[in-house]
Amino acid sequence: MTVAPHQKLPIGIQTFSDIREGGYYYVDKTPQLHRLVEAGKYYFLSRPRRFGKSLLLDTLRCLFEGREALFEGLHIHDKWGWQVRHPVIRLSFADGVLQNREQLDERIRDQLFQHRERLGVPLRRETDIAGEFSALIRGAHEKHGQRVVVLVDEYDKPILDNLLEPERARELREGLKNLYSVLKDADPHLAFVLLTGVSKFSKVSLFSGLNNLNDITLDAPYATICGYTDEDIDMVFAPELPGLERSQIKHWYNGYRWGGQEVTAVYNPFDVLLLFQKRQFGPYWFESATPTFLVEVLKQRGVFTPSLDRWETEPELLGRFDVDDIATEALLFQTGYLTVKHIEEPMLGYRLYTLGFPNQEVETSLNHALLPVLGVENAPRERKTLFTHLHAHDLIGLEAHLKALYAGLPHDWYRNNPIARYEGHYASVFYSHFAALGVSVTVEDASHHGKVDMTVDFAGHLYLFEFKVVEQLPAGSALEQIKARGYADKYRGQGKPMHLIGVEFSRERRQIVAFEVETQ
Repeated sequence: MTVAPHQKLPIGIQTFSDIREGGYYYVDKTPQLHRLVEAGKYYFLSRPRRFGKSLLLDTLRCLFEGREALFEGLHIHDKWGWQVRHPVIRLSFADGVLQNREQLDERIRDQLFQHRERLGVPLRRETDIAGEFSALIRGAHEKHGQRVVVLVDEYDKPILDNLLEPERARELREGLKNLYSVLKDADPHLAFVLLTGVSKFSKVSLFSGLNNLNDITLDAPYATICGYTDEDIDMVFAPELPGLERSQIKHWYNGYRWGGQEVTAVYNPFDVLLLFQKRQFGPYWFESATPTFLVEVLKQRGVFTPSLDRWETEPELLGRFDVDDIATEALLFQTGYLTVKHIEEPMLGYRLYTLGFPNQEVETSLNHALLPVLGVENAPRERKTLFTHLHAHDLIGLEAHLKALYAGLPHDWYRNNPIARYEGHYASVFYSHFAALGVSVTVEDASHHGKVDMTVDFAGHLYLFEFKVVEQLPAGSALEQIKARGYADKYRGQGKPMHLIGVEFSRERRQIVAFEVETQ
């Protein structure tokens, strides 16, 4: 196969024309866009940050404006009626942080003014924001003779930026609701509408009366409308692959799924492009914005971290997101920290979703961010010590390290932190400390009662842990439990040394009171 010459990497480029005219790589998303336009009129799409939503909207803008030359060689080029050109109104709330209704209204009015000037639509009389938006849509239809396309980027960001201040968030939600409510009565003047953002706020709270808004977030035909597939990596970006371990690219960055196990998993473009530029693996997406609100919520709710990679939920909870009612699974899923791993339908019309970490980057980084919440101070130093003992297969050193780790959890933290009320806190510290290191961790059996059977695969050795809190379960050997359950059996064929480790923890003494090892 002849490998194409290197093109430029479109890092941070959200303008379709810049990519097409500037010699950048472009993954053709026009098959999905063509299907979208042909199938309906009003759409909503939720995807995590930095997944290419802004580029998607700009591509649609160029398409509806009839900029044919930009689409030469793409799937849609010979399937689109280029002679019809629609006026496009694109609103974005991506920039900056708006902290009150006044700032939001000013931002909206500024954008509406710019669109009036560009489209040549005068404002005939002073009115409110809803009136201005409505007049702009009607006026653009009348002046240009074609129905209007409305595209909204980061429709929810003003609310998300203020979720830790519920009163302010509600105020901003009402301001946005006032804007979006215009779309319902503007139907005769509209050709196509797409709103994108991170979260899915309920129609009642944010889209008053707009019941025909089709949420395609979990629709299989649009599972890859944002993000790169394995085929995209291997074909479009083939010149960038030499020198990088292909299986590691997949392990670190692939795995986001919007739909059942039959849909194609995708990569976050931001991660892949920065990997190709920097030529080393790193948590680029995670580091691009600190999930302060997410970590705070998980802290307040006392989430048992070993369960994060096998979280069972119903689809209704994935969409339950509002200022005063945010389901934990909805928050984790919509922000991209958990993804759909499996969907089953045990009876007709009832579906059960299993969520889990999409990839190594997210599992490692989220657990790293949660360690201070769990009471671990100086996590980088603790992580380095853990790595040193595991790499040397020093089990005596590992025991001493873990005892020191628990001894270092501050006493005031136990008294003041809500998560301390949950028995699973001790097992959460144990699991998250290993997961934050970036080693391969498999949780066999996790419950909030504080037990976690965990396998760590590192440096050619397997470590099988049984962790138990002695005040909860009958006193006895955690090591015997590993052997009784036969967790080691499935690993025997790998030919790796196996260390069975029973860890018993006393919540009264806040310390590991037994650490038994058997190497096979």
